[in-house]
Amino acid sequence: MYKALTIAGSDSGGGAGIQADLKTFQELNVFGMSALTAVTAQNTLGVQGVYPMEAEAVAKQIQSVGEDIGTDALKTGMLFNAEIIEAVAGKIKSFGWDKVVVDPVMIAKGGAPLLQQEAVAALKKHLLPLCLVITPNIPEAEVLTGMSIRSEQEKKEAARRIHALGAKNIVIKGGHDDDANESVDVLFDGTEFAYFSTARIETRNTHGTGCTFSAAITAQLAKGEAVHDAVALAKDFIQAAIAHPLEIGSGHGPTNHWAYKFKQESESESWQESVLNK
Repeated sequence: MYKALTIAGSDSGGGAGIQADLKTFQELNVFGMSALTAVTAQNTLGVQGVYPMEAEAVAKQIQSVGEDIGTDALKTGMLFNAEIIEAVAGKIKSFGWDKVVVDPVMIAKGGAPLLQQEAVAALKKHLLPLCLVITPNIPEAEVLTGMSIRSEQEKKEAARRIHALGAKNIVIKGGHDDDANESVDVLFDGTEFAYFSTARIETRNTHGTGCTFSAAITAQLAKGEAVHDAVALAKDFIQAAIAHPLEIGSGHGPTNHWAYKFKQESESESWQESVLNK
């Protein structure tokens, strides 16, 4: 039984945060656990309220999971403030967990800040040196590096800078690229670059894409997959989730966490039919 832990905020609308993470773990056949960092009042129209947990409460949740069930991999999402970041980093170190995925959640789809400005320094100091994979989008990578990212070369330079902060593998996501035809994610392992490209889909239903993508990577790492393979599957997973929207809510709707499994089942049935027809 593979196990994965998400340390993140709750999204009352169900599209992002721990709700998206646990759905993704389940769809990829991994047992999911959670440590709640904040409660948000949130829907597809935006964030109406953020209520952070005490750092001690976050640490106690992680301790409860670690000392009994354990985890094969974990991810962090919304951590909100420096105190929570330090508490999370301390628990990761105390348990010796090394399959750590950091989704540096900073701003909600509607523009609401989900990470206090002074917490960025704590993220860089305490959490990045512990992470196996970090998955910033372009605006987040710009905050982490202090540079503007407009080209492929600037993406690569940003990845190098984040690697110098201690992160072992950096995935700079291409969702905010100017390219109208495709979205290209760049993976840097400290030595080589790899590229993952999918056709860009014009849709407003992208709420929770970052959470879902990083959760899929975490699930695959929990199963023992290599980073490159985990990122490749996560790219396919989120592409399917975006391509088959649920059309829920009046704003930025959630992605479809069922879509990848349905796609796999459909492809399997088509393959079986083609074999039988032959």
